[in-house]
Amino acid sequence: MPDAVTPDLSQQMATIGRRARAAAALLATTTGAQRAAGLIAAADAIEADAALIAAANAEDLARAGDLSASLRDRLALTPKGIAAMAAGIRDIAHQPDPVGESVESWTRPNGLAFEKVRVPLGVIGIIYESRPNVTADAGALCVKSGNAAILRGGSESAASSAAILQAIRRGLTAAGLPADAVQGLPTTDRAAVGIMLTMADAIDVIVPRGGKGLIARVQAESRVPVLAHLDGNCHVYVHGSADLEMAASVLMNAKLRRTSVCGAAESLLVDAGIAATALPRLIPMMLDAGCAVRGDAAVQAIDPRVTAASDQDWGTEYLEATISAAVVPDLDQAIAWVNRHGSHHTDAIIAGDPAAAEAFLTGVDSAIVLVNASTQFADGGEFGFGAEIGISTGRLHARGPVGARELTTTKYKVRGTGQVRP
Repeated sequence: MPDAVTPDLSQQMATIGRRARAAAALLATTTGAQRAAGLIAAADAIEADAALIAAANAEDLARAGDLSASLRDRLALTPKGIAAMAAGIRDIAHQPDPVGESVESWTRPNGLAFEKVRVPLGVIGIIYESRPNVTADAGALCVKSGNAAILRGGSESAASSAAILQAIRRGLTAAGLPADAVQGLPTTDRAAVGIMLTMADAIDVIVPRGGKGLIARVQAESRVPVLAHLDGNCHVYVHGSADLEMAASVLMNAKLRRTSVCGAAESLLVDAGIAATALPRLIPMMLDAGCAVRGDAAVQAIDPRVTAASDQDWGTEYLEATISAAVVPDLDQAIAWVNRHGSHHTDAIIAGDPAAAEAFLTGVDSAIVLVNASTQFADGGEFGFGAEIGISTGRLHARGPVGARELTTTKYKVRGTGQVRP
């Protein structure tokens, strides 16, 4: 049953949309230096409001009750985390300005000069869950790329997001940019999300960032183009040519560095050719580190602590200290397994054979594919983007980490000297 929409809420949302459209038009006339100055001022304001943001976060955590450990990890903002938010905004400010970038240019025989340049998308609606730091990352990336943002964070992080948003808007205003370049919704009512998804006249792109339920709702209901960030069922495949010490180090980091991030490894695949030596090295290591293992028959035979994996396990994003594990016959079967069970997010191969590594890079249909490196590098900051709104697993417009450059589109500028078409 659809959420109830009141006339007052509809009016509020329409006002937010009009303000965002007006702010986007103003941002489109600013220089990269002006937008960078606004972001630096926003970072300064977050640092100045650190105590207020921490207090708001404590309020959210107290209200959160019995959230799982992984969700509380996503929600919590430590002093270090608040400082990192400000640093992240400064990193974005110092990135190259994507707006106005000349992608390519050419001149036709008739003298017409063509140039393809990057321009803002316009107004971006961002719907996300749990992570209040997304408020800072998303707002900053939109401003950097000349877009206005309408943000709808999860109800569990409402106080934290509001405090962060207040600081960002104050910083933008201090730098002479429109505060309405970054707006939040006036309510945590789910009906407001439903309205956002119909605001095609005010919003140019919707970016959902959250669980499968949120993504499914947005894709089903949205009348606005969607740039989807799906779940991360990420694989680590240990090839027959792998260095097992490297495999152990990468696997531990990929799974257990932070279990709650979308780039955390959720599935381990081991080549049958080295299973006899690799499994006794890797499986007890994971179990001893506190990670539950759900495996096929070959993996179960290694340690009695391993539980049987179900068909559902092969496609599950756990976001906790649990991993599925299976033995595959060869490289081709590993690639087929990843493409069948994975979410096309991030997958890695550990291999000493360059030909096998290249085959995996080419054959795996994911937004990010790594060789001999942890899946937890699936992060815009690690790519040098400063930050990212999410990891797009779709095929249109952008794929992989969505940074400021991916929040632009292109237009053609054509310069003539009086040409007419014959």
